[in-house]
Amino acid sequence: MKIIPYLFIGPAVLLLLLFSFLPILVAFGISFTDMDLMGLANWSQISFNGFENYVDLLQDKVFLQSLYNTFFYVIIGVPLAVGSSFFIAFFINLVTDWLSSTFRVIYYMPSITNIVAIAVVWGFLYNREYGLFNYLLSLIDLAKVPWLEDPLIAKFSLILLAVWKSNGVSMLIFLAAIRSIPRTYYEAAEIDGANRWQQLIRITLPSMSFATFFVTVTTLIGWVQFFEEPFVMTDGGPLNGTNSIALFIYQEGFRYSEFGYAAAASFILFALVIAATLFQFKIKKSDNM
Repeated sequence: MKIIPYLFIGPAVLLLLLFSFLPILVAFGISFTDMDLMGLANWSQISFNGFENYVDLLQDKVFLQSLYNTFFYVIIGVPLAVGSSFFIAFFINLVTDWLSSTFRVIYYMPSITNIVAIAVVWGFLYNREYGLFNYLLSLIDLAKVPWLEDPLIAKFSLILLAVWKSNGVSMLIFLAAIRSIPRTYYEAAEIDGANRWQQLIRITLPSMSFATFFVTVTTLIGWVQFFEEPFVMTDGGPLNGTNSIALFIYQEGFRYSEFGYAAAASFILFALVIAATLFQFKIKKSDNM
């Protein structure tokens, strides 16, 4: 009878080993080689080069620019994404059930919309000559903004797009956490004379700490792997100003066929994801002590 649970989980574990752990090990081995398109066709053309790929990456100006851009996205984007999702959930919780359902659908729609369709719409919004944003600025006599032409402004433009697109899922998690807080807590606070701000600080935020931690960790991991928005909107430009590590890996591996080099970059990204996750768990553990 003890073997029955293993029979149920066995197929899932086998698929996980074949399609997750095995490819990771293969990619790790490739990262120590000079594998390219010729090597893929003829394995005898592959040479072991040790840590050369990793050393070259740390001297590659494009990779270092991508690394800087990724940190920029994380530092600016994660607080905006988490904070905006929470406030959307908080205010949705204050309205009637009908309005709450309507706004949940409205805010969740971007999360399930194809990124290419979103890129087409936002491409028109960001258009320097005919875009809606610059048209609105012209109504108050402000100069046209190069939303996707200036490296710094383009990064903020992509962050705005990504935050808008990602709010839906996090909003639902926050909303579920808020509605799971017992109403008696707020009734007791109202009897003691606490206003809405005090209830938010003293009851709501502490009671949903686990949901906040979960959303922060998953959002941070997603932003470290920032890929879709720069890929479809700017292709890493202008002047690699919006390039991310994930997009750099794609370019090296699938555009230039430098598989060994791309694999090495992917493991640097993997190390960053692990480090960011462990950092979050460390903060969570210190808060609980």
